Parts: sequence; structure tokens; C-alpha cells
Amino acid sequence: MAEDKNKTASKNEEERKPNKTKINTISSRKSKISLFDIINYLVFIILALVIMVPIWKVLVDSFNQVGVYQFKLFPTKFTLDGYKTIIGTKALYRPFINSVVTTLGGTLAGLAVSTLGGYVLSQEDLKGRSVIAYFLLFTMIFSGGMIPEYLVMKKLHLVNSMWILVVKHAVNVYNIILMKNFFEGIPKSLHEAAKIDGCSAMGIFLKIVLPLSKAALASIGLMYAVTVWNDYSTVKIYITDPDQVNFQYKLRNMVMDGDTPTTQYNVSQSTLYNAGIVSAILPFMILYPFLQKYFVQGVNIGAVKE
Repeated sequence: MAEDKNKTASKNEEERKPNKTKINTISSRKSKISLFDIINYLVFIILALVIMVPIWKVLVDSFNQVGVYQFKLFPTKFTLDGYKTIIGTKALYRPFINSVVTTLGGTLAGLAVSTLGGYVLSQEDLKGRSVIAYFLLFTMIFSGGMIPEYLVMKKLHLVNSMWILVVKHAVNVYNIILMKNFFEGIPKSLHEAAKIDGCSAMGIFLKIVLPLSKAALASIGLMYAVTVWNDYSTVKIYITDPDQVNFQYKLRNMVMDGDTPTTQYNVSQSTLYNAGIVSAILPFMILYPFLQKYFVQGVNIGAVKE
């Protein structure tokens, strides 16, 4: 009996010992880099350079007092006169405030329409849900055209008004579908438990659904904000009042049409143009790190269903 126990104990000890051959095989597989990995790294490095090199050039030129076209990793002669001119130009204050107001209003309006529309379409007991969904999808493929759209905006008294940027971007079918798919991924048991506790449909939406949708709201909200902030074509088509234009339109006129502000500083046009471009993208450069956590979580909205 004692010998059997010793054999059993030694056998168990051998089984508990790690298999060196298996470990070596696994480690060799991990250390081995395939051709696909090499090509993948090279492609993404090239894409990163294609994206980062123009941004870095604009950033360097905005601090460079030398106005000659060149590519330098660092400014030849450092200066802040370009940014001082942008900050000190009163003609840019109104367009910048217009951009901030329309971006905030457009983002809030877009989130309200997308979340409410997506929540309604996610209800399985909604009559005619498929008809409404097909109707919305149809507008993604076909549109009325520029002239009918202009006539509609004129009837709504939105021509020559900065609020056209809020109304035009408030309804985005793509974002509505994304929110619908995201809401469908929320467990139905949460809805049923809230109904048992006497919560209304709007209460479920406000107290349960929205708090669980922070990643989706941050991702879609960022897309709305970038769209409204960078919208130049709408201002070009619908707005002629200089008091209603946004910062992007004013910046475009400054860069392309030579509408440069008078300044007391010794600054070249190239430095001033690049400083204006950096000023236009600076708000989202500051905002993005705070939303990155939610944005990474929300890029796969509706991609996976349980």
C-alpha cells in the first residue's frame, strides 16, 4: 500500500511539473514573426508618416518666422507672432464664437435626435418599425439635391443664419442606425426589471439606457462636433452675412483669398496661415485625449451582438 501511495504521489508530481517542450514550442511561436506581421507594421508606419508629416510641417511653420517654403523638423527662427496676430485680430472673434455656439448646439441636437430615434427603432413591439427603417435607409442613398434643399432651408428662414449648421446636421441616419444597434445590445432583462419597478418608457431611456451608453454617446458626439466645426461648404452656399459665418469660412478666406489681418508684428503670411490652421484644429486636439477612453470603446458600436 505504501509503495502504491508513493508511486501515485510521484506520478502526480510529474504531472504538475510544466512540460518544457510545450513551453518552448509556445515561446518559439510567440517569438517568430511572420511575413504578414512585417508587411502590416510597414503599412501602418507608412500611413502614420503620411498623416503625421503634414501636421508636423504645419505646426513647425506656425512657429517659424522664416516665410520661405521649406521642410524643417524644427523652426529655424522661433516666433509666436503668428498666434499673437490670430488672438489679437478682432475680426476673428465673432466667427470663432459662431463656430463654438453652432458646434455645441449641433452636437446636442444631433445626439438628441440620434438617441431618441435609435431607441424608438430598437423597440421590437413598434408597429411599422421595418418600414420606418427602410424609409430612413432610402435617404442615405438618394437625396433631393442641392436646389430643393436650398428651397427648404429658405422656407425655414435659415438662409443667412448660422443656425442652419445646427439644423442641417441634426438628423444623421447613419448615427441613428448605430445607436439603434447599440441599444439592441443592452440586455432586455434590464428593461423588464425597470418596468416591474414601475419605470416608464422615458424613465428607462433616461435612467438606464443613457447611462450605459457613454461610449456610444462620446463617439457619436465627437463625430457630430467635428462635422459641424469643419463645415465650410454649408456656409459658402447659404450664408452671405459676414456676422453669421463660422471660423472655418473666415480662415479659408484668409488663407486662399489673401484676406490677412493687419498686424503690428513682423510675421510672414506663411506663418500666419499655419498659425490659423493650428488654431482651428487646436480645440479638438485638446478635447480628444479626454474622450479617447470612450472613443476606443465606441468604435465598434453595433458590431457585435450577444
